[in-house]
Amino acid sequence: MGCFFSKKSKRKSSEKDDRTPTTTTVETTTSNAVPLGNNSDEAPKQYSWDKREKVDPKDYMLSGLKDVTVGRLPGKLNGQQFVIQECENCNIYVFDHSATITIDDCVNCRIVLGPIKGSVFFRDCKDIKCVVACQQFRTRDCKKMEVFLCCATQPIIESSTGMKFGCFQYFYPELAFHFKDAGLSIFNNNWSNIHDFTPVSGENNWSLLPETSSVLDYIPIPDPESEFKSVRISTEPQRSIVPLTKGGRRKDSEESCLFVFFSGEYTTANARKLIDEATAKGFVLIQTKEVSMRPEDVKRVFQNSAEDLVEWITKGPVIALELNGDEVVGACKNIANEVFSGTKVFVSDNKNTSSQDVDSFFNFADMQMGL
Repeated sequence: MGCFFSKKSKRKSSEKDDRTPTTTTVETTTSNAVPLGNNSDEAPKQYSWDKREKVDPKDYMLSGLKDVTVGRLPGKLNGQQFVIQECENCNIYVFDHSATITIDDCVNCRIVLGPIKGSVFFRDCKDIKCVVACQQFRTRDCKKMEVFLCCATQPIIESSTGMKFGCFQYFYPELAFHFKDAGLSIFNNNWSNIHDFTPVSGENNWSLLPETSSVLDYIPIPDPESEFKSVRISTEPQRSIVPLTKGGRRKDSEESCLFVFFSGEYTTANARKLIDEATAKGFVLIQTKEVSMRPEDVKRVFQNSAEDLVEWITKGPVIALELNGDEVVGACKNIANEVFSGTKVFVSDNKNTSSQDVDSFFNFADMQMGL
């Protein structure tokens, strides 16, 4: 909301009773009449708010649309709030980062939302298919939604039914920068850890999408003739900015391995390289986390290996991954030696204690993040 300021004219007391709507003048010793505010020798004072670019609320809202393809290109929102309301049978693409987004009273829409620094809130929506990356996700009074989600905190549904969730799978060239601008980590994704505020006894208001689900099965690529034709999009899981994780689905193997990268110049790239190496060998990525640690946290989580690791946590957050599959511990140790020999990492030492490693780290991470 803008603020408006005005400067009151200083009038002589004898002029206060003069109500005549004529140009006010000041008598000078030379009897020359000079109109107030027209002194050409002094430029008008300019304030910082005078220099701000005028914001049109319509640029940050989509309202009352039907049967159209609409949205915003990269660079159009730049971290502002955004509103989508009363849209029907629309394809909506917001290829930018934002502060918060609210979606109200929308029906039968396909929606892609770039990273949201705060919350995304769906209210009174029905038959929605969407891709969303956010700090907080919440729905209220919604029916039948399919969501490919990246959420830094625990997603919440309230008075909502027929909700289905899958892991975020999307790419466009600016997306990695938008995650950074929104303050989101691609490794902190709680997409399958749903909290239902209003559970119904004997019923499930939410479930997980089939593991083989593809974004294209639900949300089309923008029409080549639309304004989004210049945005190079991919929905292939291997190109997704956010790593594809199994989440809360049942694990295929009893054996899991904890692999931790300590902060460095190429930590993110190294973590992605590990995912590529491990999945190429048939192993499955269960979950990931990026968190900061204190010396006492290192001692509690890594125990016997802590002394060698304490100095490394001062350099920044660590990135941890849980990989699953038969013989995964031995395979991860080989990858660490062959691919990351010059990088500081922690890898579970044997399969008898690897599950404890996984539980210790991710329980700590969840507590740190308030999950």
